[in-house]
Amino acid sequence: MTTLTADTDTPRSAGPARPAYQVTTGGVLRSEWAKLWSLRSTWITLALGLLFLVAFGLIAATRYRSGYASGTLDRDFARSTGLELSLFGTNFAQLALGVLGVLITAGEYSTGMIRSTLAAVPRRLPVLWAKAALYGVVVLVVGTAGAFVAFQIGSGILSGTPAAMSLTHAGVLRGLFGAGLYLGLVGVIGAALGMLLRSVAGGISVLVAALMLIPGLVTLLPSSWQGDIGPYLPGNAGQAMYALTHDATTLSPGVGLGVFLGWTALALAGAAYRLVRTDV
Repeated sequence: MTTLTADTDTPRSAGPARPAYQVTTGGVLRSEWAKLWSLRSTWITLALGLLFLVAFGLIAATRYRSGYASGTLDRDFARSTGLELSLFGTNFAQLALGVLGVLITAGEYSTGMIRSTLAAVPRRLPVLWAKAALYGVVVLVVGTAGAFVAFQIGSGILSGTPAAMSLTHAGVLRGLFGAGLYLGLVGVIGAALGMLLRSVAGGISVLVAALMLIPGLVTLLPSSWQGDIGPYLPGNAGQAMYALTHDATTLSPGVGLGVFLGWTALALAGAAYRLVRTDV
């Protein structure tokens, strides 16, 4: 009888080494870019935001023109400028664009896709930065383009009226770019709220409350409190970024930008903390 023994001293042939998997900033950005534009809601909501910005601005300009021609302008509306009329749709556009920001982050929690995303990017935070930065830039471009289109068309409608303005008027270019920047930051806040609350309904509710409901409720407070609190609320500080004129009850464009950046940073910090500290 013969006995077969294995030669334990003979090393096994090693297969080809697998390349080390590295998560790069560019790779995360490309991934989030692909996911952003693969959603039908992205195209629809961006189009709605642009439509609201342009359409409501033109409606306001047309109403002013009609009232001026007929002599039926009310006192407050008569003091409006061409820039204010053209940017009248900003308050409506911010809702559509902010809601989409919530959807691109909270939507992944609703579908469970966030598990795959964070498995591919274990450090987690690059996902938040990529989503917020990409969407913020997209909304900045869309919002700025919409503001310029609304102003250019509105200027033609308002020609020959006291509200007529051109791009060369002092503060107009700053106001148009300020409106685009404001909308871009609203998109970033929406994305941060979606990541923080992990709920589409919750994120939208907080966004609408912060931008529109709370400023209205503050008017119920004593007048001395209104002056101390009101200008620093997110919606009011953001509006100061693109307002043409200012008074004692409003912030200057620079201060308004600083305050709104502070609110944006606060939302991002909350989202980053929860993303890192809690399970998905």
